Amino acid sequence: MRRALLLLIAACGLAGCKSTPPPVPLEQLNAQQTQGHAVFQTHCAVCHYDRQSGSLHGPALIGVFKKPALPSGAPANEDRVTDTVLHGHGLMPALGNTMDPQDLSDLLAYLHTL
Repeated sequence: MRRALLLLIAACGLAGCKSTPPPVPLEQLNAQQTQGHAVFQTHCAVCHYDRQSGSLHGPALIGVFKKPALPSGAPANEDRVTDTVLHGHGLMPALGNTMDPQDLSDLLAYLHTL
């Protein structure tokens, strides 16, 4: 048992195990981020988890801007996330016709807190 634990610790060290910091608690969000949470609940929560890992219908978005790449392999930056939200990608539908620019800005602010 002890040997297995040591091997696990060594494997994590060699593999570069990193934990993503937890999301900002909801009660600590500013007004724009809180509005972005509401936008997320309306447009995104049916397919994506925001505050936990695991896949729903689409990938979890926890830590989306804290990773080097999106699940698609594209860079995890505002331009790529915006493009994906507006134009869709794979099974994700385009939301460009249903989301106004302020909602998109609020959503991005919220996603940065995850």
